[in-house]
Amino acid sequence: MDLFQLETFLAVAEERSFSRAAARLHRTQPAVSQVIAKLEAELGETLVERASPGGILTDAGEVLLEYAQKMLNLRKDAGAALVDLRSLHRGRLDLAANEYTCLYLLPVLDAFRREHPRIKVAVQRALASRIADEVLSHSVELGVVSFRPADPQVISTVVYRDELVCVMSPGHALAKLEKVSIARLGRETFVAHNVPSPLRQKVIATFLRHKTPLQMDVELPSLEAIKRFVQRGNGVALVPKLTVESELESGALVAVQVPELQVERKLRLVHRKQAALSHAAKEFLRVVQAHAAEHGDPFCFELEKAVEGGGAKVARNM
Repeated sequence: MDLFQLETFLAVAEERSFSRAAARLHRTQPAVSQVIAKLEAELGETLVERASPGGILTDAGEVLLEYAQKMLNLRKDAGAALVDLRSLHRGRLDLAANEYTCLYLLPVLDAFRREHPRIKVAVQRALASRIADEVLSHSVELGVVSFRPADPQVISTVVYRDELVCVMSPGHALAKLEKVSIARLGRETFVAHNVPSPLRQKVIATFLRHKTPLQMDVELPSLEAIKRFVQRGNGVALVPKLTVESELESGALVAVQVPELQVERKLRLVHRKQAALSHAAKEFLRVVQAHAAEHGDPFCFELEKAVEGGGAKVARNM
């Protein structure tokens, strides 16, 4: 039993005539009769009383009629739902980000929602090291990471250029200086993030290379906690500039340059290489690209070449 058979049966039932049903379906009457006969054979029931004028349905026909209408209505609803998806009148966008990379998403999600308020957006918080896996396992369609994923099945696009800044409270002894050497920072107490990351390892390696002690006497579980603790006058912190923009603008924190620690961070939007992206995800990528074109640096939209062979290890440290 297929939808074509049900459509033919419904036409016969509604038209009360094989000939009128044939005209409605633009088919011959014998063809319509053959479809009904085949349907009856499959079901093992007589559906239409041939001897009676007017195409009267049997009891079995009346039962099937109700279900045929429901199934054909479902087909129509399914088609309408797909049209809604294509026109972005409905749908869902699932992304993964961590505490840091989620901050990048805020302005582009704002732009996306202004254009498509009916699309539901869900940002799943995940460890940076797990985001590419979440994408590959189909848990989310898109992810935002601060390093280039090693898996060649992941496509990455650079969407934001950030930098590392050394911040402190306005009352700190170093706050009035424009630049501070890494050697001078060796006398300071650092408030650090306690989650391992490529950036943390790069900072530690830089201090070792300059034979300078790195006193990470306080480690906290979130960037927000680090900012608030430093604002109270407790030491200094090395954090991505994106995470402290509002505090630097308001004067709650002060940033000083450290020439030896000029570290650029590239945020990347990633998705599966073989993925057939949803209409919502495709539109989100378009909005991201348009946002970068409109606002310029530090926003950008640069597709990266696929990672191959040994290049993956180097890329992870970017």
